[in-house]
Amino acid sequence: MTGRISGNLPVALTSFVGRRQEIADVRARLATARLLTLTGAGGVGKTRLALEVAAEARKAFADGVWLVDLAPVGEPALVPRAVVTALGIPDQSSKPAEEQLTEYLSERQALILIDNCEHLVGACALLMNRLLRGGARLRVLATSRRTLGVYGEHIYIVPPLSTPEPDQTSPLKELEGYESVRLFAERAITIQPGFEISERNRHTVTKLCARLEGIPLAIELAAARLRVLSLDELVERLEDRFTVLGGGSRTVEPRQRTLRALISWSYDLCSPIERLLWARLSVFAGGFSLDAVEGVCTDEHVPQEAVLDLLGQLITQSVVLLVDSDGQVRYRMLETIRQYGRERLVEAGELERLRSRHRDFYLDLAEGIAARWNGGGQAAGLARLRADKDNLRAALEYCVSDPDRTPSALALVSALRFHWCADGFLSEGRRWLDRVLARPGGDCPARATALWVAAWATLLQGDYQTAAERLDECEELGDASARSQVMSLRGTLANFQGRLAEAIDRFEQAIGELTAVNDGRGVLMTLFQLAIAQACAGDARAADTAKRAIMLSEECGELWCRSYALWSLGFDAWVRGELDSAAELTRAGLAIQSGFNDHVGTALMIELLAWVAASKGESRHAARLLGSLRAIWQRIGTTIAAFGPHLADHHDRCERDVAHALKASAFATAIAQGGRLDLGQAITCALDEAAATTTEPPVGKPALTRREHEVAQLVARGLSNRMIADSLVISPRTVDGHLEHILAKLGFTSRSQVAAWVTEHAHR
Repeated sequence: MTGRISGNLPVALTSFVGRRQEIADVRARLATARLLTLTGAGGVGKTRLALEVAAEARKAFADGVWLVDLAPVGEPALVPRAVVTALGIPDQSSKPAEEQLTEYLSERQALILIDNCEHLVGACALLMNRLLRGGARLRVLATSRRTLGVYGEHIYIVPPLSTPEPDQTSPLKELEGYESVRLFAERAITIQPGFEISERNRHTVTKLCARLEGIPLAIELAAARLRVLSLDELVERLEDRFTVLGGGSRTVEPRQRTLRALISWSYDLCSPIERLLWARLSVFAGGFSLDAVEGVCTDEHVPQEAVLDLLGQLITQSVVLLVDSDGQVRYRMLETIRQYGRERLVEAGELERLRSRHRDFYLDLAEGIAARWNGGGQAAGLARLRADKDNLRAALEYCVSDPDRTPSALALVSALRFHWCADGFLSEGRRWLDRVLARPGGDCPARATALWVAAWATLLQGDYQTAAERLDECEELGDASARSQVMSLRGTLANFQGRLAEAIDRFEQAIGELTAVNDGRGVLMTLFQLAIAQACAGDARAADTAKRAIMLSEECGELWCRSYALWSLGFDAWVRGELDSAAELTRAGLAIQSGFNDHVGTALMIELLAWVAASKGESRHAARLLGSLRAIWQRIGTTIAAFGPHLADHHDRCERDVAHALKASAFATAIAQGGRLDLGQAITCALDEAAATTTEPPVGKPALTRREHEVAQLVARGLSNRMIADSLVISPRTVDGHLEHILAKLGFTSRSQVAAWVTEHAHR
């Protein structure tokens, strides 16, 4: 072969959007890998990316870059002949095609792009192995939804295009920086020449691109529908995406003309047992874990011992994605693939059975975490519930869809009490509790538990009237265990309303009743509340009560109540003027809280540290903490006044004293600095008096969004874009987009500058 022949790559008829990082990555991999397979979900853009890489790599291959499209090839035996034809080798030899190819390519420096291998993986693997062994200068770039499994094969998973968050509120210019948005805009212009992304339609475009998850084919099919639908109508109809996203170009393969055909192609390539598991996995919402798959999807047709291998097969076929969530391996499916599986589940008549098993699994999970609460593993249990929040919501929706399932709804919403009240989901928990308690069919023992859990949630929100009503009903329905909870919560109500003597009496009575029914968790929760009520009332027993709670928590390895007990002890020390001791104890409690997601507990402890700082004359630090508290209480949807007039009075007095000690401008600046902190930054600030309390960018630069702050912090920790994507459960391209915005906003050109900026603003 001579240098006059450069190959047979087609000329692109449409613009290529984005993917600069992927092109660079693939070219770098191809420089050392003799066989590189681009894999990923159908429609993610494997072929187009491979063509762009191949086009840019032409100069590196003196004997040409050649495209072999296997989509129309139906028989494995025809693969070698398809390669012969694509390379333009004269069909005159009596030798087998494999032998002709081996001889022809043995001394040539060429790149073969073999496209759409997934339905002919075995034949492709055999041929590529033979050709690469026979030609030392040959390179192969393959695209396939399934890996070839050849020794020496390198794998590159093609991610979706970068996509904005559904609720993205970035400026219009930043929105256009996302690849999915740019692709939609460019394809929409070909349908509606005057189309442009504007302030009027930016939210709709954001929602569309987010829901299509950055899949290029889906975005192009959606743009094509603008011939007959408005943008708003298109988004509304995406629930039935397989019907809406059809009508693609007649010039492409039939399986790529509609989204359904594309996914059906992948489905048909799976074995029967893989198809069955695919359908059953559609019952999960968001991510899911191995034990959940084993608990929900297995039976005599899908044995539990086969699940791990089956998941591995579905991952290699780009049906299931592997994600890292806080160091734990989890799985997820793109929504389009999940919806297709759900249709197959309905066809098989298994939807109701699988949803019931899904509900039972997550009910058992939640009840197990609640039952083991008074021991070690609290933070891990809450982290598991957070990771499965979408599945928990799906299980609750299933429960409330039929009055006959109300008992299980009551059981689940009650079992999630620590998820609601100790893990940052208070408002959502209140909504679910109210909704479930209003359902018919709730006259069952589980209702009493749900009532006192609802009373707890409403108390934390400052809704005392509803809390009292819930407690009254619970006392009528409940057994001795429920009534002991009612007594403790009546003490909480009295404490929050400022009736300290009554609160102390009720707490003391509740401790006796809770001890009688062997409820150690209830005893611990009541003890730290008794300590704070005693401290507010000037009762000398407060410190001993708090120390008793700390001792009991240490005996069982419990941490959450211990943090509150330390706060109670710190509050008592502050009241008595022991400021250093108060700060040390409260920081110890807050350090424990940092391992949880308890916004209320965190806010109360930062409050006390602000009061301590003000008492020590550290007015600027106190002001910054007060500023952070304004934001935290606003996010929670309540105020410190909900926890009693005595605490509210301390807050108001602190704010007045700090405002008086500082100049008006300095006070306003410090409050504003604190208000820009997220929860983690506020905790850092409160734990270290010398910590920076601002995350503002250099002078004249716009502020970062919440997600951009998260990305910047992970960059500072040394994580790669892919590791950041796994951590935040977003695509690497979305991370790329966020990083581009961060660099642009801060006026930086490198990740190291971002890391230095984060470090500076965390410790200056």
